[in-house]
Amino acid sequence: MAVKPEEEALQVQMFSGFTLTFGGKSVIGGIKSRESQFIYLMQLVLHYRKTGVSRELLEEVLFGDRDVGDVRHALCSIVYNAKKKLRTFGLPDVNYIEQRNGMYFWTEQIPVVEDAEDFERLYREAGEEEDRDSRMGRYLEACYCYTGEFLPVHGGMLWVMQEAKKYRGMFCECVEKAAELLKESGSFLQMEELGVYAAKINPLSNYEIIAMEALVNQGRYEDARRLYDNTADLYFREQGLRPSEQMMMLFRKLGERMEHRHGALDDIQEKLTESENSIPGGYLCSYPVFQGIYRMVGRMMERGGQSVYLMLCTVVDGKGNPLEDTEILEEFTGRLGDAILNSVRRSDAVTRYGRGEYLVLLVNTTREDCDKIQKRINYRFMVGRQRTGIQYYVNSVICAPESVAVGR
Repeated sequence: MAVKPEEEALQVQMFSGFTLTFGGKSVIGGIKSRESQFIYLMQLVLHYRKTGVSRELLEEVLFGDRDVGDVRHALCSIVYNAKKKLRTFGLPDVNYIEQRNGMYFWTEQIPVVEDAEDFERLYREAGEEEDRDSRMGRYLEACYCYTGEFLPVHGGMLWVMQEAKKYRGMFCECVEKAAELLKESGSFLQMEELGVYAAKINPLSNYEIIAMEALVNQGRYEDARRLYDNTADLYFREQGLRPSEQMMMLFRKLGERMEHRHGALDDIQEKLTESENSIPGGYLCSYPVFQGIYRMVGRMMERGGQSVYLMLCTVVDGKGNPLEDTEILEEFTGRLGDAILNSVRRSDAVTRYGRGEYLVLLVNTTREDCDKIQKRINYRFMVGRQRTGIQYYVNSVICAPESVAVGR
């Protein structure tokens, strides 16, 4: 029984997870983990429905290295049971999986709409489109059609890995070309939305730059600065990395481009002043802000005799080595930050430098005061008999001698 043209096709989602829907109802809902062979079979047959799937690939994916007496018989059983299962899900009674010349095909009697195929079609059409606006529209459609990694739960399989890499590369190309076209056309709101979406779909790929540049071009400088701070914190937290040089450059341009309407000095000063509810303790700031403070303090030192020190605090294990990337490292990093902020003065600047590391700029402080601050940080950081500790390195900002490790 062939599906009538007006009836709904089988909807297949491969991005960000695997789902099958027919007639508005889920086809694979309730499938148990022990029935994963049915899932693997459907993924392969539906994704390669036009070219077909070889028996060898099906056997490799379905059985792997398991010792199966009669592999061909086992494969035939899986295909037979899959057909029975599909009938119970309400699909029309047809020969769903056909075998021709050693290849397995999904039947043409039930049309299929697959998100991965739609994405690839939009990507191809965008590259062939000559009209600039139409090309931009196609690239945007393709970007939003890609809703996540290809079959992420099964990413360990070779065929899935290869397809995921292909689609990821296509998505990156679509984002970059769409952003470029949006920038040229002055469509900065759409550019901002694209940057936010791309950063969410493909995290830690620096796509926040697209949104940040769009915000700057819209004159929304405070939003751009806030996005930068959030991004810097995310990269530190997830990878222990500082923002890319490209984003740092954009941040510097942000400061140059910030413009305000004419206003009274009192109003300007009020906006610059910290609120009364500001967090007590040291001034926690992003790395670029910390860098600016450091350079300004360095210039001020030329005119005065203040003593300023730069301190690097690093979480270390019981042997004094930097703590490796473990599940508890993020917890220790947060505890170290709290301990530092509550151990230094409001005039001291603090920034997170990486996973398990903070920089502290101690203004108008003696070398002896640095030792006292380290003891206060240790007191607030150490809990019970934990073996994890803190390694301190201290440099004078004035003469900048070689670093001296001062112990835990």
